[in-house]
Amino acid sequence: MARLACYRPTVLSSTRKDAILKTLRSDGEVSVQALAAALSVSTSTIRRDLEALSAEGLLRRVRGGGGRVEPDAIGFGEVSTQSSSEKDAIAMRAAQLVPDGAVVVIDIGTTTARLAHHLRGRRLTVITASLAVVDELRDQDSELIVLGGVLRNNYLSLVGMLTEQALGQLRASLCFLSTSGIRPDGSVMDTTGIEVPVKRAMIAAAERTVLLADSTKFPGTGMLSVCGPEQIGALVTNRGADQATLDTFEAAGTEVITV
Repeated sequence: MARLACYRPTVLSSTRKDAILKTLRSDGEVSVQALAAALSVSTSTIRRDLEALSAEGLLRRVRGGGGRVEPDAIGFGEVSTQSSSEKDAIAMRAAQLVPDGAVVVIDIGTTTARLAHHLRGRRLTVITASLAVVDELRDQDSELIVLGGVLRNNYLSLVGMLTEQALGQLRASLCFLSTSGIRPDGSVMDTTGIEVPVKRAMIAAAERTVLLADSTKFPGTGMLSVCGPEQIGALVTNRGADQATLDTFEAAGTEVITV
């Protein structure tokens, strides 16, 4: 009689995936042990599941378990203190890509706000929906174009149809884009649905898009795709970013700059 080999699926069970995400939505955070007991599987299986869901940007890994992705659960001020030296190095290098007299679009985000700081004293035209960028440049010689829209106070940004319509009337040489996470296939992700159309409009308004992303954004978080790697002209990151993902960007024609 032929012996049957035990087949072990290599993909995450959709039923188990849904159960984990449902638990996270209700409890906020759960432990590996609690999930394993609730779903009648081993802790090693749960750890693999959590890693897979984290890679998809559907949860954030915490010590001993997982936590839900919550848009802007942490405010701008607190996020700006995370990986601050790495973000500043990325922003300083990105500022070197801006020629004098350029028209640039600057996205929301803590690294892009640092970019604005390094552009102080330059004669530029800056288009932005970020109040943090406005604070950095409002007393400078740059011409500052502030996009209208609905205020998201927790993240100091303007969003909505007015923002998108304004971007449709403008053209820039460079767009500096932020992200909440980058998938291994190079997809640029975001956690907040209302920000995604604004980011896409910024990309469409510019001749070249430069993505600023520190190494924690590989894979980071994000449930919605903003664009693929082929729409990114340059990626500025720091040492420690996932090399396989950087290779994907280079294969798509992106200039990868590591600081």
